[in-house]
Amino acid sequence: MESKNPVFSRSRQQAATGWAGPTPSPDQLQNMYDSPSYAPPSRPAHRTMTLDDVVVRGFLTLGALVVAAAAAWILDVPPVVAIGAAVIALVLGLIASFTQSTNPALILAYAVFEGVFLGKISAVFEGMISGIVLQAVLGTAFAFGAVLTVYALRIVRVTPKLVKFTIAAGLAALGLVLVNLVMGIWVDGGLGLRTDSPLGWIFSIAMILLGCFFLLLDFDSIEQGVKQGAPEKFAWQCAFGLTLSLVWIYLEVLRFISYFTSSD
Repeated sequence: MESKNPVFSRSRQQAATGWAGPTPSPDQLQNMYDSPSYAPPSRPAHRTMTLDDVVVRGFLTLGALVVAAAAAWILDVPPVVAIGAAVIALVLGLIASFTQSTNPALILAYAVFEGVFLGKISAVFEGMISGIVLQAVLGTAFAFGAVLTVYALRIVRVTPKLVKFTIAAGLAALGLVLVNLVMGIWVDGGLGLRTDSPLGWIFSIAMILLGCFFLLLDFDSIEQGVKQGAPEKFAWQCAFGLTLSLVWIYLEVLRFISYFTSSD
């Protein structure tokens, strides 16, 4: 007598049709045969930044600055040209800073115009005090190496509080420089921040240290960008930040050495 149990009935039905479902048609079999056996993982939308990217962009930016500075020195550009280049570099630098631009043309243009200004002002200082430019370059290189060592050894850690303090101190310093410049119109030497005096020495040291703190922020920005997988183009912004800090330190070291070097 045949069992009427529905479970047994389904078992016989599945045995007849197979557990894998209905038999595929010839077209389905052909499509299965033609499809790739392995689908490679999709690539990211952009290549992430590496330390080598920052090094290469840094050399390009600093190289453009040095070449422009050497050309301005050799060609002995007029002061008005150097001042105009400084104004243009200031505008381009502000645009690159506030917009966090990664445009290579903008950053390299800043480096070229800044280089023209640095070449002229370095030639003026060298004309007054022989050998001062080499001393300033060596002093800047020493500051760069010292800050890099301090950062690598984690002697000073970059925290949100340190970032806020450095930015606030930088804005305050630029404000003091502007006030000193305006006061100089009516009072000789202004506030005395840029004179060969104890106050001028202290202010120059503070400005050099502030530039070093900005270098710390630059190194931290590079490290965090690499760790977090920032786009490759962000390396241009890192190179710009390094260049800006090194220019700051160089100019302050140049001024500070001039206070204690005889022009004879």
